[in-house]
Amino acid sequence: MTRAGFVALAGRPNAGKSTLLNQVVGAKVAITSPRPQTTRRAIRGVATGDGWQLVLVDLPGVQRPRDPLTERMQRRMELELRESDAALFVVNGHEQIGPGDRFIAEAIKQVGLPTVTVLNKVDLLSRAQIVPRLQEVDELGVQGEIFPLSAKTGAGVRDVAKALVELMPEGPLLYPPEETTDLSLEVRLAEIVREQILHRTHDELPHAVEVQIDEIEEREDGLLTVIAHAWAETESQKGILVGKGGRMVRDVGSAARKEMEALLGRRVFLDLRVRVRKGWRRDESLLDRLGIE
Repeated sequence: MTRAGFVALAGRPNAGKSTLLNQVVGAKVAITSPRPQTTRRAIRGVATGDGWQLVLVDLPGVQRPRDPLTERMQRRMELELRESDAALFVVNGHEQIGPGDRFIAEAIKQVGLPTVTVLNKVDLLSRAQIVPRLQEVDELGVQGEIFPLSAKTGAGVRDVAKALVELMPEGPLLYPPEETTDLSLEVRLAEIVREQILHRTHDELPHAVEVQIDEIEEREDGLLTVIAHAWAETESQKGILVGKGGRMVRDVGSAARKEMEALLGRRVFLDLRVRVRKGWRRDESLLDRLGIE
């Protein structure tokens, strides 16, 4: 008997959903950052074991929509919740329960999905703190079991995966067992660049930047050439991204290239260019091309 199905990962920004996704899959599928809006697309990670497969969908963190970009992120979260077989509700144990947690809890209860809830980041809590935090999560009233875990260290992740498998319907595998994601190569490479930008910039800039891969070409000597554009919304943002003497864009490009080589197992030449595209977050046609549905 094989069990396979879709699991919607829901949680407010910085709950640790992407880190947890990567832990369950056993490979880096989703980029991670403590900043809101790190996850803009519904990222699918595929975890396959003996007789089971979990397709985990890392949903954008819930927030009040304020432009076409965040409106799309909100719609995607609601759609994936309705179409999944189960939900994985991730609560940040290192922060107090907030309005975002309550909003997601109500959305999950309204859909009525079988759910596993996790109190994440327990590695940052003392034993005395864990029990009252678990009680607070229980008071949200979400159906299903609650698990303490640390997505960062992996502690408790196996138990959560096992609980999710038990909620999956019987049926054939949905993806080939060797696959870990359904993201295109272009999107994965673009996300690698954006992750490095997130690690190096502050305040509003991370929200105002998107990355697009324009070309991937293999040379005769086996070198893979990747041409990427980082879009900023203003000239001042472009200046920050380029950096004094081009230092920022070189640092981002160098770190991203190493990540790409680790992912692909081959040499990569990354040509990273910074451009200004005013109001791109409100440009519906560009959001379509970027795959942000």
